[in-house]
Amino acid sequence: LYRLAGVDPGREQSWTQYALSLLCFHLVGIVALYGLQRLQHLLPFNPQGLESVGPDLALKAAVSFATNTSWQSYGGETTLSYLSQMAGITVQSFLSAATGVAVAVALVRGFVRASVQTIGNFWVDLTRITLYVLLPICLVAALFLVSQGVPQTLDAYVEATTLEGGRQLLALGPVASQEAIKLLSGDGGGFFNVNSAHPFENPTAVTSFVEVLLIFMIGAALTNAFGRLVQDERQGWTLFAAMTVLFLASAAVIYGDETRRHPALATLDVDQAAGPD
Repeated sequence: LYRLAGVDPGREQSWTQYALSLLCFHLVGIVALYGLQRLQHLLPFNPQGLESVGPDLALKAAVSFATNTSWQSYGGETTLSYLSQMAGITVQSFLSAATGVAVAVALVRGFVRASVQTIGNFWVDLTRITLYVLLPICLVAALFLVSQGVPQTLDAYVEATTLEGGRQLLALGPVASQEAIKLLSGDGGGFFNVNSAHPFENPTAVTSFVEVLLIFMIGAALTNAFGRLVQDERQGWTLFAAMTVLFLASAAVIYGDETRRHPALATLDVDQAAGPD
């Protein structure tokens, strides 16, 4: 991969070279994702015959997913072809996550190497993080999601008959592979409009637990990586403890608010209990 890209893995970069490489890489990614969305009606893996994405929406999605800000203002199953989902959203979820980790590692190197002018090589960091961290985890996670009922297919959508005798179009696609990196990266590019609230993205209680675990995995692991890089794992555990305290405090406040009856519905005959019914 290094030879194909013309990268010398033994050559490190200054912080300005590192930053310039990152910015150029993301600029190319934004242009590629924008073009893919605009031309999807002419490209393969579009069994539903979806039209091209409008220029404003395509640009917003391209910038959003390339930068890991993930503002998904569209319905995935009605807007993007399978190719746009796989080669566009899924790929950028991998690359934006790898970039985020690379920047974190480069920052730590800046702390450790106080008297050195280089902070690593962006292309080497990007490659290692993608190949040795993100891909293995996502491969296992995607296979697990498939085993639980998450679709992973290139077949067209399926028309089904409901219990009332009506007709309903069931959206399918390569969901599991995108779901795994969507959660691990924090990019949030759900295959369906309602993301993990959709039963095809999150069909069981076990998948819900695993998907939440994937969301936490990279951020939690980076605290330990920090401790190892500065050669003092106690500092990593300190960061982890601080993050845990902040999370538990926030979760307690939000949980209490979510389980309280909404005052606007208090006078109505509405059951707001979160039970199985």
